[in-house]
Amino acid sequence: MAAGSDQPTGERRLSASAPASGSASAPDQSSGQASDQSFGDRSVEHGSDAGDRQTAQKAGQAAGSKGAARRFAGRLDLKRGAVDMSHGSGGRAMAQLIDELFYRYLGNPLLEQGNDQALFQPPPGRLVTSTDGHVISPLFFPGGDIGSLAVHGTVNDVVMSGARPLYLTASFILEEGLPLADLDRIVASMGAAARAAGVQVVAGDTKVVERGKGDGCFIATTGIGVLPDGIEIAGERARPGDAILVSGSIGDHGVAILSKRENLGFETEIASDSQALNDLVAAMIDAVPGIHCLRDPTRGGLATTLNELALQSQVGMLIREPAIPVRAEVNGACELLGLDPLYVANEGKLIAICPGDQAENLLAAMRAHPKGQDAAIIGEVVEDPHHFVQMETTFGGSRIVDWLAGEQLPRIC
Repeated sequence: MAAGSDQPTGERRLSASAPASGSASAPDQSSGQASDQSFGDRSVEHGSDAGDRQTAQKAGQAAGSKGAARRFAGRLDLKRGAVDMSHGSGGRAMAQLIDELFYRYLGNPLLEQGNDQALFQPPPGRLVTSTDGHVISPLFFPGGDIGSLAVHGTVNDVVMSGARPLYLTASFILEEGLPLADLDRIVASMGAAARAAGVQVVAGDTKVVERGKGDGCFIATTGIGVLPDGIEIAGERARPGDAILVSGSIGDHGVAILSKRENLGFETEIASDSQALNDLVAAMIDAVPGIHCLRDPTRGGLATTLNELALQSQVGMLIREPAIPVRAEVNGACELLGLDPLYVANEGKLIAICPGDQAENLLAAMRAHPKGQDAAIIGEVVEDPHHFVQMETTFGGSRIVDWLAGEQLPRIC
C-alpha cells in the first residue's frame, strides 16, 4: 500500500513473463520482446542517449520472447505518455510497460525465465553482494542519469572487494505523472551501463506511487559478484607503512549535480565522473594482487572515506594536500560555493591502500588504464591510537581531516 493512501500501488516482478489475462489482440502491433542474447559482452558508449536506446532496442528485439508474445491494443506513447497508477496495478498496463520498455532494454535469458526469482549457477569462488538505493535529484545530469548511476554505484561497491560483478536486481519506484519519455531514457541508460560493465539485470520490481509522493523515480539495486580465492581486500586490512592512492581527480560528481540542481553556469561544464570501475580494479589486482583496501569515496567524499578506513583498520592516515588531484574548475566551483573538495561526492573514483613497497607498481598500472590516468599517491598509513586522518597542507602546516558533519549535498546519489 502507498504511504498515506488506501489505494494499492500494485506490484509485478520484472521477471514475470506470463501473458496478462484478457489482453487485447492487435495483429500489427506486437509488444517489445525480450532478448535471448546475453548483454554481458556487449559494450556501449554512453555519450549518446539516442544511440544507447537504438542499440538496446536492436538487442532486445533480436530474438523472440521464450513465451507467447503479448499483443496490446496500442503501443506505449513514449513521446507524450506518462506513468499512471495502472502501470503499478499488476494488470494489462503494467504488463505492457514491462514488455515494451523494461524487457526491451534489459532483456536477457535469466530475466526471461518468467519466475518471481532468477535461477542461476554461480561460477567457482566466494559470492559478494551489495545493495544500494538511488534517489538522486535531478534525474538527469551532466555525465549521466539515475539509470546509469544505479548500475555504476552497485557494480563499484561489489568490485571494491576485488570481485567480478555478475548480476543486478533492480526495483523501480515510479511517481504517477513521470513522462514515459524520461522513463524510457532512464531504462535505456541502465541497460547500456549494464552491458558496458558486463553485468545482467536478472530480476526486478516496479511500483507506482501517487503524484507528489515519489519525486519522479527512485531505483534500488542489488549486485552479486564472485571473488576468486586468494584475493583478500577489505577495509580492516590497512597497515602502518601502507601507501594511499586515489584513481583520479575528486569532487567531479558532487559539483556536477549541484551545478545542475541550482542552475549554476560555469565557463567549462563540469561532468559527473560516474562510471563502472570493474575493469580498472581487475588491472590493479593483476599488477598488485596484495592490495589491502579498496573503497569508492561516494557520499562524504575522500575525507569521510579515509576516516571510515582508519577506524575500521584501527590506524591513522597522513595525506598531503598538494598530491591530491582536483580539477581547477572543480576547485574553483568549490571555492565559490564554500565547499571543501575533500568532502564532495565521487561516483567513478576509488581509494586504494597497498604495501608501501608496491605503491609505484600499482600507480603505474592505474595510470596505464583509461580510468586511472590521473591516479596519484596521496599519503600513507601511520600508527595512531586515535585513528585520526591528518593532512599536510599546501602551505606547510597540518590539520585534522574529520568526518563530514551534517549533510553537505543532499540526494547526491
